[in-house]
Amino acid sequence: MKILVTGGAGFIGSHVVDHYVQHGHEVVVVDNLSTGYAANVHPRARLHQVDVRSAQLADIFERERPDVVNHHAAQMNVRRSVAEPMFDAEVNVLGSLNVIECAKRFSVKHFVYISTGGAIYGEPEYLPCDEMHPVNPLSQYGASKHSVEHYLYIYHVNYGLDYTVLRYPNVYGPRQDPRGEAGVVAIFTGQMLADEQVVINGDGDQTRDFVFVEDCARANLLALTRANGSGIYNLGSGRGTSVNEIFDDLRRITGYRRKPVHGPALVGEARTIYLDAAKARRQFEWTPTISMTDGLQLTVAYFHALKPAKAA
Repeated sequence: MKILVTGGAGFIGSHVVDHYVQHGHEVVVVDNLSTGYAANVHPRARLHQVDVRSAQLADIFERERPDVVNHHAAQMNVRRSVAEPMFDAEVNVLGSLNVIECAKRFSVKHFVYISTGGAIYGEPEYLPCDEMHPVNPLSQYGASKHSVEHYLYIYHVNYGLDYTVLRYPNVYGPRQDPRGEAGVVAIFTGQMLADEQVVINGDGDQTRDFVFVEDCARANLLALTRANGSGIYNLGSGRGTSVNEIFDDLRRITGYRRKPVHGPALVGEARTIYLDAAKARRQFEWTPTISMTDGLQLTVAYFHALKPAKAA
């Protein structure tokens, strides 16, 4: 199949591209490189440096005629969504709608959309959150990502566009940018390896559902062959890990000697969230395979390997 991946030069999207290419698919990447890097793109994938909001996107669809669209491109920083809600909506809602319109116009067979499980549910009424949990986001990011799910339903009912929504947990691993993305594992790792002061927002007892990037990328591959009609699926480990636990584990792995400094808690973030991925397990036979310990060690090894190159 020919698959067009938006955001395919970014942290998670580039791992998805790798999986698609390695399994014999022809892959086209659309990325404006605002947070992604051309070096992340698999050498057998074609990169178009275009913003998903651009009218040029239709030209790419007309030229490439993809069978599948995998839509990862997004404004994904919760803090920026709170500070700049208009920009957040412009990218995440209008940009996504542009991609969906192109998919409809050029007869795409399947649309895989990356939503958020960490920000969509708000403060949970029960844990772990399954797909039937009420959606009450606390941030503009959560609201903008969820709105696209409604558009996909409309385009499925009215135009026959099949879709799979994957609601991501907190994804971590190699290629995450500690400067440009709100990923606590990458931020802490970068600071610890540079022997800089680590700042924990709030008391650090807030919990998140952390899943290694390779596991999430594999779900995107399974969605191509095991999705049965259109639907929404949580990805997650089913357990919460506190920010303090992440700090302690990374300190042990890196040999970091400083104590953390605690700053104010952030606006728009839930106190506790972790996800029930039983539906994905039933439909895709997907479960996380990489433990937190192994995932953190792989992440630290990746960032440690970058240090000589950056120093040069």
